Amino acid sequence: MALPKLVRREHASLPVLIAAPFVALAIAGLSNLVLYAAIGVDPLAVFKAMLIDPFTSYFSFSEILLKAGPLLLIAQGLAIGFRAKVFNIGAEGQFVLGAIFASAIPVYMPQASGAWIWPTMLVLGMLGGLAWAAITAFWRVHLNANEILVSLMLSFVAIQILNYLLLGPWKDPMGFNFPQSVMFQFDALLPILLPGTRVNISLVIVLILTIVAWFFVQRSFAGYRLEVGGLAPNAARYAGFSQSGAIWLSLLIGGAAAGLSGAAEVAGPVGQLQRAIATGYGYAAIIVAYLGGLHPIGIIFSAFLIATLYIGGDNAMVSAGLPIAAVNVFQGTLLLAYLAAATFVRHKLVWPPGARA
Repeated sequence: MALPKLVRREHASLPVLIAAPFVALAIAGLSNLVLYAAIGVDPLAVFKAMLIDPFTSYFSFSEILLKAGPLLLIAQGLAIGFRAKVFNIGAEGQFVLGAIFASAIPVYMPQASGAWIWPTMLVLGMLGGLAWAAITAFWRVHLNANEILVSLMLSFVAIQILNYLLLGPWKDPMGFNFPQSVMFQFDALLPILLPGTRVNISLVIVLILTIVAWFFVQRSFAGYRLEVGGLAPNAARYAGFSQSGAIWLSLLIGGAAAGLSGAAEVAGPVGQLQRAIATGYGYAAIIVAYLGGLHPIGIIFSAFLIATLYIGGDNAMVSAGLPIAAVNVFQGTLLLAYLAAATFVRHKLVWPPGARA
């Protein structure tokens, strides 16, 4: 029996493309509400806790902004590579290396003071993530290793480096044997942006870099070369665009963004290096990037949505008894629903002759 085939459309409808994330959210929401009812949790209570309660107070809304910052920045960096068909799945490890590099200053110079400290920490964090991503780029270009596997495996290596430091040379001698560094001095912390909250100046930096990402993708020749390399690799080679250069640039941008986010995390709401710094931002940012259609503007809205689910999920665990795994299931369902919706936006089912009969 002949089966239908997916054939790419010549032109994807812009309104339908914009509607795809909302359709995916509706499908994921309905399917998860059914799941919550099946495990004995009140679906309406979960809905209220996840999507309404985060906006009912100034502090909880500020926590959404705090979560959205790293998700937005990492996703913007990853999306540039994804558009070029360079799949950096190791942003979590690059995030951790950025946090480690940034922490070196307050760990080795705990008495240092001055306005230079936190900006230097951000730069070091960016360099740490960039250096970790460079390992993947080198293996991909010179050894033809798959960047998905290499970047993912390096994330586990980064976690072990973090564990070694916090259980060994960087362990706080006055920390009651907890695996954490010393608390950072005041000048190593990012200035607070909104008084009475934990939102710091990194949010402004992220928004500025989002504008830079939009300009790079939409207006720069380098961004155009990356996109052509992803959409039409044969045309890119014919035009003389360097494939190895695209791989290096894509991975280094993603690594720098993740490393900068890791530095902002330890210099911001955490205030020290901990094992819990690996919170999964690097993996969640993949969902953010695709849910935003790999477009800098769309990623802003998707980062805000996933940050809301983070805060709302914590609320639902406390107030509605939702298992912690259910929040991750929601995120995964949302990604799958969006990928399915986006597939049918860009493709159509073509039935071979006689298949309908």
